[in-house]
Amino acid sequence: MTPIKDFTQLDGMGKVSLMMDLISQRQRSLGANIANVDTPGYVRKDIDFAQYLGTLHNPLETKMSAALGPSGVLDERRYEEIDPANELAEMQKNAILYTMATREMSSIITRMKTVLNVGK
Repeated sequence: MTPIKDFTQLDGMGKVSLMMDLISQRQRSLGANIANVDTPGYVRKDIDFAQYLGTLHNPLETKMSAALGPSGVLDERRYEEIDPANELAEMQKNAILYTMATREMSSIITRMKTVLNVGK
């Protein structure tokens, strides 16, 4: 049986893919916050990247992540009022992160194609 890789052992494409998945989950959470701004009792949600990535050094968490796929740690703040302007600003920051991640993925794929073409 091959050992499960932790985050530090993932290849470049694996790390970028993981980050893109987490960024997408965060965008959905922020969108849900805006959609529920006037919902009584709604709990604000956000994805904490640092907390999720830190758990990938735990062998059990790493094994579960490999089996189930990435799942960001939802940070729920019960008594925090939702500020739509702040949520929109966070969505913009998140969109920029996603653009950077897609460019990095494109760069990795281009380098792989170059290696394959040179090897012919």
